[in-house]
Amino acid sequence: MGTDTHPTGQQDPGTSAQVADVPASWPVESSQERYSGPVFTLTTDRVEMPDGPDGGTVAAARDYLRHPGAATVVALDEQGRVLLQRQYRHAVRHKLWELPAGMLDVEGEPPVATARRELVEEAGLRARTWNELPSMLASPGVSDEVVHLFLARGLSVVPEEENGFVRRHEEADLVAAWVPLEEAVGLVMGGQVRNGITMFGILAAHTAARNGFADLPDVSER
Repeated sequence: MGTDTHPTGQQDPGTSAQVADVPASWPVESSQERYSGPVFTLTTDRVEMPDGPDGGTVAAARDYLRHPGAATVVALDEQGRVLLQRQYRHAVRHKLWELPAGMLDVEGEPPVATARRELVEEAGLRARTWNELPSMLASPGVSDEVVHLFLARGLSVVPEEENGFVRRHEEADLVAAWVPLEEAVGLVMGGQVRNGITMFGILAAHTAARNGFADLPDVSER
């Protein structure tokens, strides 16, 4: 059976079973690194792109940020509450409520190991059970950043003497709150929580909770 044409003129892929992101790479005519810093690199590629319905191509410049990626933790306690932390974000001039997270800035460290480390450093917590939530592309129009999300349960407090991490800059001003997951969804839908990764993590965890997280891969031993 062939695909149908949508009223917009675009091809209809058919059923929802056929809808899935797939790897692809258009030819790059040239690439120029414009800036390199401690967090990201700004690159300009000239990419060969379709140029109308006749099958021709044209080279068009595309700027994007190359980012090492990040790991984010949805930490749930025994009462079904999620840990949120308020942190200043200078780019948007706001203090935002967020999930514990950190960059994949240790070479060779698996994302779940980064998540474990960040939970200890930022929240002073360990988790007995780790499950993998869907990963997300934070802003694919301008960045290659992949955010890996994990659900952490069976929490316990790390004694201060075992956590040598010293909070500095934005992290020195962290404020924590434990919010029932259902209420956290309400905060997202009501616009009180607007960090995109946090919104995604809360909604993903809430969806996964419907069957007791049975469909999530267990990565506790990784």
